[in-house]
Amino acid sequence: MIWNRARPVWMAIGLLLAGVAASAQSPAPTENPSASRQIDILEHLGNSHHLELPYWKPPYTYPLELPRFAPVHLGSVALDFSITRHLVFMMLAAVIVVLVFSYTSRAVARAQAAGRPPRGFAGAMEAMVLYVRGEVILPNVGPHGEGYVNYLLSVFFFLLACNLFGLVPWGSTATSNIAVTGAMAVLSFVVIEISGMRALGLKGYLQTIFYLPPGLPVALRPVMLLVMTPIEIISKLAKPFALAVRLFANMTAGHVVLLALIGLTFFFQSYLVGIGASLLATGVMVLELFVAFLHAFIFTLLTAVFIGLMRAAH
Repeated sequence: MIWNRARPVWMAIGLLLAGVAASAQSPAPTENPSASRQIDILEHLGNSHHLELPYWKPPYTYPLELPRFAPVHLGSVALDFSITRHLVFMMLAAVIVVLVFSYTSRAVARAQAAGRPPRGFAGAMEAMVLYVRGEVILPNVGPHGEGYVNYLLSVFFFLLACNLFGLVPWGSTATSNIAVTGAMAVLSFVVIEISGMRALGLKGYLQTIFYLPPGLPVALRPVMLLVMTPIEIISKLAKPFALAVRLFANMTAGHVVLLALIGLTFFFQSYLVGIGASLLATGVMVLELFVAFLHAFIFTLLTAVFIGLMRAAH
């Protein structure tokens, strides 16, 4: 099952390696008169140290270089804290989420003070929050799950904003970066394990790692520990791995398909192919809008399920 979930990642890695090898073997751009008409899919999907801003001349983008800092060396490890494109869009997503809910909370408070339900955008946002809280978080986290509502709602709307930025012209999808989805998964892993420690105590939490069924004969306990402990550790690590890979693979795959369809127009240089590719790309864009909501929802749902399972000592 883990391999099936990881298969899109290996496909993406293979695509990356193939693209690097192809670029190494291709002639220099100055020797290829059609180089300006080529679309670099990996450049669009990957992270970089510049932003693409709208521009009125071909190729209608202006690369804005982002500030770079000297790496910080910790022994033999060099840490680069330079600002990248994905970091910029992550910060924009966080700022937008804060501004949206600051406005929504004030609008809802004014509506309640006036004795009427909130309307318009604030009403829609309140409905989304109530749905995620009442249908996703609380039923799966279990009793006394209110303490996890703020975190899980923040995860849902932050990931949703990051996903939607990839559908904006000159935007970028931070969640197509395995480092971003991996960091979100590690954060969820920490919350899941701490929730188990708080609900079960230290002794009960250790039993989720060193599992011994009640009534097991003493002679079989070392064998059970030897067999089950690695399985329990792998199951704990598989949860954040599945969260990170699923989000990364689906956000990457949709953009690869979209850019490949658009690239057909330039490859064949045909109006007929261009019309067909544009129609297909439009359909994929609509699907991508649905996928952006879906995978923010799935990440939040699975995190809530894992928290509930851990608190119930499963």
